[in-house]
Amino acid sequence: MRRYDRSRQTLAIALAFLAGHVDATGFIVAGGYFTSFMSGNTTRLGVELFDRHTLPWIPLLLIGSFVTGVTIGSVIAARFQGRHKRILLAGIAGLLGVASLALGAENELVFLALAALAMGAANNVFSRDGEVTVGVTYMTGALVRTGQGLASRMMGRSTAAMRGYPSLWLALSAGAVCGTGLYGVKPVAAAGVAAALALALFVFAFRIEGRAP
Repeated sequence: MRRYDRSRQTLAIALAFLAGHVDATGFIVAGGYFTSFMSGNTTRLGVELFDRHTLPWIPLLLIGSFVTGVTIGSVIAARFQGRHKRILLAGIAGLLGVASLALGAENELVFLALAALAMGAANNVFSRDGEVTVGVTYMTGALVRTGQGLASRMMGRSTAAMRGYPSLWLALSAGAVCGTGLYGVKPVAAAGVAAALALALFVFAFRIEGRAP
């Protein structure tokens, strides 16, 4: 996080909020599966492969869609370096917009597939030379960095390298609360707000892209 200026840090935090929002919405729609947390889906896949006599199609669909999104997003990031943030976020906004329409039409599988595809692509918004520099849809790394920062502070060492990671976790948590709350009011509203937020982030990325990090 510290390698980026404040505008890009804000974008990363907002993306984490979006991921939490989409993940919570998808979790409710899918009945306990995730659209951005593939470790959880993989664990559930392993359990269900053992417990059931049929293939668990939902986690397979989500994992496949997520990996496809990562793959497409990685190609875009490599080919359009310097402009990839705006391009990816435009695509993410479009995918989430279509996903919200699918949810409104009660086509839940299409919603889940598109949401996972969008979250996979989102992991390439902050990437460099093919490597993800800030994970925005999963927070294990951010929590590890936070714990390391606490240890460094206890030992009187610099915590500069760990700054910003607690904010990522808090943003994802807040997004999950927001997604859950909106879903309780109206499911399609939760999906629609996610698409609108992604569109706003596209505009923000368009404004900041091209500046020195």
